[in-house]
Amino acid sequence: MVRLIALTVVELVANAIGLLVAKWLLPGFVITPPGFLWVIVVFTAARFILAPLIFKLSFKYVRAITGGIALVTTFVGLLVTTWLTDGLVITGFSTWVIATLVVWLFGVIAVLVLPLVIFKKALAQRAGSGNSLPPMR
Repeated sequence: MVRLIALTVVELVANAIGLLVAKWLLPGFVITPPGFLWVIVVFTAARFILAPLIFKLSFKYVRAITGGIALVTTFVGLLVTTWLTDGLVITGFSTWVIATLVVWLFGVIAVLVLPLVIFKKALAQRAGSGNSLPPMR
Protein backbone atom coordinates (compact mmCIF):
# COMPACT_ATOMS: atom_id res chain seq x y z
CA MET A 1 0.00 0.00 0.00
CA VAL A 2 2.85 2.37 0.83
CA ARG A 3 4.43 1.62 -2.53
CA LEU A 4 1.17 2.43 -4.35
CA ILE A 5 0.89 5.74 -2.51
CA ALA A 6 4.53 6.56 -3.28
CA LEU A 7 4.07 5.74 -6.98
CA THR A 8 0.90 7.84 -7.09
CA VAL A 9 2.67 10.82 -5.51
CA VAL A 10 5.57 10.50 -7.96
CA GLU A 11 3.16 10.26 -10.91
CA LEU A 12 1.16 13.31 -9.75
CA VAL A 13 4.31 15.41 -9.24
CA ALA A 14 5.81 14.23 -12.54
CA ASN A 15 2.64 15.15 -14.42
CA ALA A 16 2.55 18.52 -12.66
CA ILE A 17 6.13 19.18 -13.79
CA GLY A 18 5.35 18.17 -17.37
CA LEU A 19 2.23 20.34 -17.47
CA LEU A 20 4.03 23.33 -15.94
CA VAL A 21 6.91 23.09 -18.43
CA ALA A 22 4.41 22.96 -21.31
CA LYS A 23 2.61 26.00 -19.82
CA TRP A 24 5.90 27.84 -19.55
CA LEU A 25 7.10 26.98 -23.09
CA LEU A 26 3.89 27.18 -25.13
CA PRO A 27 1.78 30.34 -25.38
CA GLY A 28 -1.24 28.31 -26.56
CA PHE A 29 -1.11 26.04 -23.49
CA VAL A 30 -2.97 27.70 -20.63
CA ILE A 31 -3.57 26.31 -17.15
CA THR A 32 -5.61 28.58 -14.91
CA PRO A 33 -4.35 28.87 -11.32
CA PRO A 34 -7.71 27.94 -9.73
CA GLY A 35 -7.96 24.82 -11.88
CA PHE A 36 -4.33 23.70 -11.61
CA LEU A 37 -4.79 20.95 -9.01
CA TRP A 38 -7.94 19.68 -10.70
CA VAL A 39 -6.09 19.57 -14.05
CA ILE A 40 -3.29 17.49 -12.52
CA VAL A 41 -5.69 15.05 -10.87
CA VAL A 42 -7.87 14.61 -13.98
CA PHE A 43 -4.86 14.29 -16.30
CA THR A 44 -3.18 11.72 -14.04
CA ALA A 45 -6.41 9.75 -13.63
CA ALA A 46 -7.06 9.83 -17.38
CA ARG A 47 -3.57 8.51 -18.12
CA PHE A 48 -3.87 5.86 -15.43
CA ILE A 49 -7.23 4.64 -16.75
CA LEU A 50 -6.51 5.00 -20.47
CA ALA A 51 -2.97 3.58 -20.67
CA PRO A 52 -3.94 -0.11 -20.38
CA LEU A 53 -6.92 0.37 -22.71
CA ILE A 54 -4.89 2.16 -25.39
CA PHE A 55 -2.11 -0.42 -25.09
CA LYS A 56 -4.56 -3.29 -25.49
CA LEU A 57 -6.28 -1.69 -28.47
CA SER A 58 -3.01 -0.79 -30.19
CA PHE A 59 -1.58 -4.25 -29.64
CA LYS A 60 -4.72 -5.82 -31.05
CA TYR A 61 -5.37 -3.50 -33.99
CA VAL A 62 -2.35 -1.33 -34.77
CA ARG A 63 0.90 -2.95 -33.66
CA ALA A 64 2.92 -0.19 -35.31
CA ILE A 65 2.01 2.33 -32.59
CA THR A 66 2.73 0.03 -29.65
CA GLY A 67 6.01 1.86 -29.01
CA GLY A 68 4.26 5.23 -28.93
CA ILE A 69 1.65 4.25 -26.36
CA ALA A 70 2.93 6.76 -23.80
CA LEU A 71 2.66 9.59 -26.32
CA VAL A 72 -0.83 8.54 -27.40
CA THR A 73 -1.86 8.22 -23.75
CA THR A 74 -0.45 11.67 -22.99
CA PHE A 75 -2.34 13.18 -25.94
CA VAL A 76 -5.61 11.49 -24.97
CA GLY A 77 -5.04 12.47 -21.33
CA LEU A 78 -4.66 16.11 -22.37
CA LEU A 79 -7.75 15.84 -24.56
CA VAL A 80 -9.87 14.34 -21.77
CA THR A 81 -8.56 16.93 -19.30
CA THR A 82 -9.54 19.82 -21.60
CA TRP A 83 -13.01 18.30 -21.97
CA LEU A 84 -13.58 17.67 -18.25
CA THR A 85 -12.05 20.81 -16.74
CA ASP A 86 -12.07 24.52 -17.38
CA GLY A 87 -8.53 24.78 -16.04
CA LEU A 88 -6.69 23.65 -19.19
CA VAL A 89 -6.99 25.27 -22.60
CA ILE A 90 -4.84 24.20 -25.56
CA THR A 91 -5.15 26.13 -28.83
CA GLY A 92 -3.61 25.33 -32.19
CA PHE A 93 -2.51 22.08 -33.81
CA SER A 94 1.20 22.70 -33.26
CA THR A 95 0.56 23.47 -29.59
CA TRP A 96 -1.24 20.13 -29.21
CA VAL A 97 1.66 18.25 -30.83
CA ILE A 98 4.43 20.05 -28.94
CA ALA A 99 2.48 19.97 -25.65
CA THR A 100 2.08 16.20 -25.95
CA LEU A 101 5.83 15.80 -26.50
CA VAL A 102 6.81 18.24 -23.73
CA VAL A 103 4.41 16.84 -21.11
CA TRP A 104 5.49 13.29 -21.97
CA LEU A 105 9.24 14.05 -21.99
CA PHE A 106 9.34 16.02 -18.75
CA GLY A 107 6.99 13.52 -17.13
CA VAL A 108 9.39 10.69 -18.01
CA ILE A 109 12.40 12.63 -16.72
CA ALA A 110 10.55 13.48 -13.50
CA VAL A 111 9.45 9.87 -12.95
CA LEU A 112 13.09 8.79 -13.23
CA VAL A 113 14.56 11.55 -11.03
CA LEU A 114 11.85 12.17 -8.40
CA PRO A 115 12.17 8.84 -6.58
CA LEU A 116 15.87 9.54 -6.10
CA VAL A 117 15.07 12.93 -4.57
CA ILE A 118 11.86 12.22 -2.66
CA PHE A 119 12.82 8.80 -1.34
CA LYS A 120 16.54 9.51 -0.90
CA LYS A 121 16.52 8.56 2.79
CA ALA A 122 14.71 5.27 2.19
CA LEU A 123 17.06 4.39 -0.67
CA ALA A 124 20.10 5.20 1.48
CA GLN A 125 18.79 3.01 4.31
CA ARG A 126 18.13 0.15 1.90
CA ALA A 127 21.62 0.49 0.39
CA GLY A 128 23.19 0.65 3.84
CA SER A 129 21.52 -2.55 4.95
CA GLY A 130 22.86 -4.41 1.92
CA ASN A 131 19.37 -5.71 1.29
CA SER A 132 17.94 -4.93 -2.12
CA LEU A 133 14.56 -6.47 -1.37
CA PRO A 134 12.04 -5.21 1.17
CA PRO A 135 11.57 -7.43 4.23
CA MET A 136 8.91 -10.13 3.99
CA ARG A 137 5.94 -9.73 6.33
